[in-house]
Amino acid sequence: MARVSPAQFIQQVRAEASKVVWPQRRETLLTTVMVFVMAAVAATFFFLVDQLLSLGIDAILNLGG
Repeated sequence: MARVSPAQFIQQVRAEASKVVWPQRRETLLTTVMVFVMAAVAATFFFLVDQLLSLGIDAILNLGG
């Protein structure tokens, strides 16, 4: 790897940082809402699967007793 002087490094960092495109406020809000919606959907799905598995295991264990 080539060695770069600290001044060149800072210049390269600034050049790369100027290329960063920050999302608009609306885009950030929309993606945040989508994350919360998907988290709620996943939580609901896993809750229902857990309840079904629990019912199934209870039914199997109560067959012998």
